[in-house]
Amino acid sequence: MATNFGFSISKPRVIDVDTNNLKKSNEILAALPELQSCIGCGSCTASCTAGNLTSYNFRKVHTLVRRGEYAGAYEEMNKCMLCGKCRLLCPRGINTRRVVMLIKKCLGDF
Repeated sequence: MATNFGFSISKPRVIDVDTNNLKKSNEILAALPELQSCIGCGSCTASCTAGNLTSYNFRKVHTLVRRGEYAGAYEEMNKCMLCGKCRLLCPRGINTRRVVMLIKKCLGDF
């Protein structure tokens, strides 16, 4: 007789980037090649005013867009207040406000 401890094995989340549509992501990277230098340090997310008030997480949305997982990314970008704190703290000097506007433009018809 097996004892049930209330735990189960989680289904693995596999991301098959080869099957994702990366057209929009490639458009964004072509327009802003500086995004290639992002090191994912989290300074943008840590300083985010919108992130303190809502569930907005710039780094998460940026990662989803780079992977070609656009569902929900546009709605998340609408939470951004465009205050510019993230841009001031980015160690790579990425214009994050421009990134937000470009993602909103590219994903607006998604």
